[in-house]
Amino acid sequence: MFPVGDQDLVEERFSFVTYALLAINILVFVLLEVPRMGNASAINNFIQTYGAVPADLEQGQGLITVLTSMFLHGGWMHLIGNMLFLWVFGDNIETVMGHIPYFIFYMLGGFAATLAHVMTNLGSTIPAVGASGAISAILGAYLLMFPGNKVKMLIMGGRRGTGMTYVNALVFLGVWGVTQFVNGFGAIANTAETDGVAYWAHIGGFVFGLVAGLLFRGCASRMVVHPAR
Repeated sequence: MFPVGDQDLVEERFSFVTYALLAINILVFVLLEVPRMGNASAINNFIQTYGAVPADLEQGQGLITVLTSMFLHGGWMHLIGNMLFLWVFGDNIETVMGHIPYFIFYMLGGFAATLAHVMTNLGSTIPAVGASGAISAILGAYLLMFPGNKVKMLIMGGRRGTGMTYVNALVFLGVWGVTQFVNGFGAIANTAETDGVAYWAHIGGFVFGLVAGLLFRGCASRMVVHPAR
């Protein structure tokens, strides 16, 4: 199941910050990462240089990678998955917060995610990359600001084949959040990042988003959403 849409706000503004973030992430991947993918050494060095390496950050080194790592991705599926979630859930949050506060929120969510990842992976030399920490903050905020919204889901495979269905945002994002915590604690118990996913970056961003969602929930409750269609 993949989210492909949600209930938009009647008062929705043009979400140029969300679209700008989408464009930047895609351009960085296409222009800087794709050309290096034919050379394993080149792409590994690039990710190692600009990804967030916990061992370096805990020593106060490579602090700029807290920023640069947010715009790098580990492959096409990593990029597409993150951008899909940003596109589906980002516009409503941007409308409620306003463009500049939303941008600040997005960046701080990414920083909180990296901090959580570093604190749970002290000494690790494996670079973390991706926008998923900042996007997790959007998901946390959405959970509290629009819990009753319907999320349009694409179902692929299964007994009935490919089709569409709607899932309540509280259910979808609640299950997503619980899954991150379960896998995050599982990763700590195994003293390694299971399946290469930085779950605690997701958790750090998600918790930051929940706090922001509490602050903006009143504003969101006064807005009108379009019926699910």
